[in-house]
Amino acid sequence: MFKKINSSIATLLLVTSTAMAENTEVVIYDINPDPVLANADTTNTKYRPFVVDKDEYPFKSHWYSRDGISMHYVDEGEGIPIVLTHGNPDWSFLNRNIIKDMSKDARVIAFDLPGFGFSDTPPGYGYTPQEHSEWVESLIFDHLKLDKFIMVVQDWGGPIGLNVATNHPDSIHGVVISNTWAWRSEGNLVEFSNMMRKPEMQKKLFDQNFFAAGFMPKYINKESASNKAITDAYAHAFPTPESRTGTAVFPKQIVDAGDWLERMESRLHTLSDKPVQLIFGMKDKAVGTPDIIERWRTHYPQADVLLLQDADHFTPEDSPESFSYSLRKILKKIQ
Repeated sequence: MFKKINSSIATLLLVTSTAMAENTEVVIYDINPDPVLANADTTNTKYRPFVVDKDEYPFKSHWYSRDGISMHYVDEGEGIPIVLTHGNPDWSFLNRNIIKDMSKDARVIAFDLPGFGFSDTPPGYGYTPQEHSEWVESLIFDHLKLDKFIMVVQDWGGPIGLNVATNHPDSIHGVVISNTWAWRSEGNLVEFSNMMRKPEMQKKLFDQNFFAAGFMPKYINKESASNKAITDAYAHAFPTPESRTGTAVFPKQIVDAGDWLERMESRLHTLSDKPVQLIFGMKDKAVGTPDIIERWRTHYPQADVLLLQDADHFTPEDSPESFSYSLRKILKKIQ
């Protein structure tokens, strides 16, 4: 089974990489800051670093300043807070359709990790999940001062968000978990990490924006992948080679953060009394496999499970309605 799955991952990487290799020039996007201020606080004069389609992403910007660095987040609606995470190589834009829908019934918060989306990058930042998790924890508790909230995690947002959640289980109303893992990596994930850390692949990540411009469009639904407003929003978040460091570090951390991930798995039980919803895109050959889903079910046997046959890895892009369905189930249980 693993040989078949791993082969398909390697083949897709090879096809995508070969297609991008036709252009050996360094890809740099000619972008400029959005000339229109879009801040919820009208006294804040910080501009977004690039323009995003206002129909796709109609939200006001909020900024959390910490040690002179600004972390960007969206904060829409009123009621029980829902915190939406993101992973690699995306940002809060991935969650836009969940925000649009769920902000009718709850307060929805979606952040951009440092070095991703509209957020700044701290000097000397290592882009490790530990560092990212510290920023998320500080945003939630030091800045937003949330008492209790629902956590939604996907991709690297899983380990990052669940690290926060298991550090503060009494603050968690419930959890939605989608296409992610939270333990020492093995099998498919290790092979993917080892492929992506090779010098030739790292060069593509930096020079050609391989993850956001090449890899991601292959993994989202055809309608989104054919919409330039959407693909630009993902690609333009990483306009220069140096801005792509975070996208290159994350795949290496799949293996390198093993000890941290193992410690976190030992704390997953602290959320076992919470409502948990599992949403998995079954086309995902990395973390949408039966063994990954079954491992989550051993941790949370009471969880409801949605298996999406037509969704791939980026489930918030492919099936935002599944998240709305699952979140409303949790809201109904806790209200």
